[in-house]
Amino acid sequence: MTNILRAVEVVNNYINAFVWSPFIVAIFLGTGLYFSVRTGFMQVFKFKSIMRNTIGRTLRKQPANRAAQGVTPFQALSAALAGTLGTGNIAGVAAAITIGGPGTIFWMWVSAFLGMMTKYAEIVLAIRYRTKSKTGEWSGGPMMYIEKGLGAKWLSCIYALFGIAASFGVGNMAQANSISSAMSVAFDIPPLITGITIAVVVGMVIAGGIRQITFVTEKTVPLMSVLYIASALVVIFCHFKSVPRAAMLIFSGAFTPCAPIGGFVGSTVALAVQKGISRGVFTNEAGLGSASIAHAAADTDCAARQGMWGIFEVFFDTIVMCSITAFAILVTDVWASGASGAALTAFAFDTVMYGFGKYVIAISLAFFAFASILAWSYYGKKCVEYLAGERFSKLYILVFLLSAVLGSVLELKLVWEISDSLNGLMALPNIIALIGLSGVVIKITKEDTRRMKL
Repeated sequence: MTNILRAVEVVNNYINAFVWSPFIVAIFLGTGLYFSVRTGFMQVFKFKSIMRNTIGRTLRKQPANRAAQGVTPFQALSAALAGTLGTGNIAGVAAAITIGGPGTIFWMWVSAFLGMMTKYAEIVLAIRYRTKSKTGEWSGGPMMYIEKGLGAKWLSCIYALFGIAASFGVGNMAQANSISSAMSVAFDIPPLITGITIAVVVGMVIAGGIRQITFVTEKTVPLMSVLYIASALVVIFCHFKSVPRAAMLIFSGAFTPCAPIGGFVGSTVALAVQKGISRGVFTNEAGLGSASIAHAAADTDCAARQGMWGIFEVFFDTIVMCSITAFAILVTDVWASGASGAALTAFAFDTVMYGFGKYVIAISLAFFAFASILAWSYYGKKCVEYLAGERFSKLYILVFLLSAVLGSVLELKLVWEISDSLNGLMALPNIIALIGLSGVVIKITKEDTRRMKL
């Protein structure tokens, strides 16, 4: 077994070096920059309108759509946020800091700023090229817009294959692994027991399809987000005097090598860039195209407005949630302690909560990661149905649930590295489609924003 894991690690290292090479990273950032420029930096100059047309609409009573067959835009957002708000926000940020230093957070911000428009473009295309099933359920995503928009069936099949693989990595095993690790530390629960519990509960929810998934996520995601943000802000407030120094560590570490200190072994600028961007993509999924699968199920007649939910999604996930975690770690000076992942975040919380931090992190991780597993089960299922039809979806779900058990007992570092590689592989065909269909995105944006009078 040890030899097999070592062989997997070697192969994964080669794949990881390719998909996160400077050239591929430049393409990631360049795609987001291109859409930012072509839309007049919508994420900056239309930010107020974006908030008014997304989260602002949920605060105003909307007329009921009795003919609706899909899910509401907010439910689609909740499902998509379920896929993005997970271990990346808690364990992923901590892991990025311990590997690449505080400077990784700056590059995570850069990835998010440009990624807002990448995700916007994905959702616009998903709405434009989606189809409706006989039962009235909308289906869409990169598979559809690659095939219908680019006319490249072979490339859409490659995306679907990588999407299935990624659903087992980033969307399942990495999430289950973080839950089991947190539960083991906080409550002394064996990882295998946690894995079996995850599989059973997830199986019960996803049996109800997208409606059941969105019903659960729209309740759990907002509640746990508020509770986690409040807890992290308490930590930051108690170390408020250290906030300027933490900010300086982030900006200085982004452009200069980070020397060894305490349990931190040091890092280069290149490593900070790579880990910052790759973990940024891990947490907000901009460039993967996965979240557009959930957004495609929304009952909406305005692609640009649904795309704005994607901008809000990346903003909330990375600029808000990841930043709060990062500052909670950095202001407490525990980042160089030698701890990593969720354990490091719990260590930071414990400096204020005196022994209760690990419980806060364990519970937050459990809910966030559970929601992520639900969302990714839907993404993977849609990819399977695209390739082989609905007859194989039940087999996929069975393997997916067994993978949650396996992920719970595997080594954390290997799980994270495999997830990074699968993210990159999944993103490549999607980025090709975004570039090839950029004209469609810009045309729809101009038409819809004119109709919305933005």
